[in-house]
Amino acid sequence: MLSKSGYSFTFLSDPQAEVIRRYDLAHAGAGINGQDIARPAEFLLDADGVVRWVNLTENYWVRARPEQVMEAARLLK
Repeated sequence: MLSKSGYSFTFLSDPQAEVIRRYDLAHAGAGINGQDIARPAEFLLDADGVVRWVNLTENYWVRARPEQVMEAARLLK
């Protein structure tokens, strides 16, 4: 279904919040009715799957700006 929609990257569904806990991305009690939700996070991985850059925040509304991500990617070359 995703490829039919034109997406060429992997989507992750984590209804039990197992992945966000494994990567220490849980924002405890920040969701509706006090549910845990994922903290905003951006990761850049190299071709071998090694995490080379991470941007984490506690503020749900804060994300890395595109120019920040592009600069981080440029510096990894």
